[in-house]
Amino acid sequence: MTTRTGYALVVTTHGGPDVLAVQEHDVPEPGAGEVLVEVAAAGVNFIDVYQREGVYPTVPPFVIGQEGAGVVSAVGADAAGFAVGDRVAWPFAGGSAASLVRVLSRDLVRVPDAVDLETAAAVMLQGLTAHYLTRSTYAVGAGTTALVHAAAGGVGQLLVQMVKALGGIVVATAGTDEKCSTAAELGADHTINYRTEADLSAAVRAATGGGGVDVAYDGVGKDTFEASLASLRPRGLLALYGAASGQVPPFDLQRLNGAGSLFVTRPSLPHHLATAAELAWRADEVLAAVADGTLRVAIGGRYALTDAAAAYAGLEGRRSQGKLLLIP
Repeated sequence: MTTRTGYALVVTTHGGPDVLAVQEHDVPEPGAGEVLVEVAAAGVNFIDVYQREGVYPTVPPFVIGQEGAGVVSAVGADAAGFAVGDRVAWPFAGGSAASLVRVLSRDLVRVPDAVDLETAAAVMLQGLTAHYLTRSTYAVGAGTTALVHAAAGGVGQLLVQMVKALGGIVVATAGTDEKCSTAAELGADHTINYRTEADLSAAVRAATGGGGVDVAYDGVGKDTFEASLASLRPRGLLALYGAASGQVPPFDLQRLNGAGSLFVTRPSLPHHLATAAELAWRADEVLAAVADGTLRVAIGGRYALTDAAAAYAGLEGRRSQGKLLLIP
């Protein structure tokens, strides 16, 4: 099988951002059901961090990255529906932080002409996450009150906009006044700087007139989990979709009863892209909203592969706003 040579961002051993190295990378021509893509941009995500650190089982060396967008360079057998030159994006394809990547055709979506490839890469994983959280994990509707943590981050900004578009009310938290202003500009009804509030759940309840929220979207984890629980109304739901501050320790499930028959779930995106039809539904809605301007995607920084350590340091230090991209 012939190969093409490009460059890739490699995890040389488990550890911090300093274990990343740009190396030459030979990529075989696409096999059955695969498409070879010339990558325009790859997303920077916490799943990359978990894999780099070994929290998620991985065996170094390996090419980091899951999400991206680009142009089809070659098409393998049985990869129906795609041709050289097509503009495509994907939420999950291992080794995406590279100049070339092979992707299963069933994992690809077409990018509308009105959406540039960097924006498509920026909205894939996080946009589809915000979509399933607001449509499936908790079906937001008119009058739904939602707590959105890290509201100026990649997922947070999209959650604020989607909840508002569905008729909901948003209580947004962020770690600086500047980030709170970002959330307000996107439509958040109430903003709370969690670093200056002595009692975060009390501030959330005050914003809701004492009743609490219907759903709490928490991608922060350890630092906000208790406040999220305490912010829920009876029979409210906490969607713990990430752990930017660390994993939540085990807790007594009986607490959910005492606090009002609460629900807690730990959803993830792959389980909400179970079929090609489900991927197409979610991606088509998200990209259509980007194309018509009803969903704004903020790109917080663009980094060359050689500067990837700085990108991940910014993500892990929660210093960034919006989406960070690697440009091969």
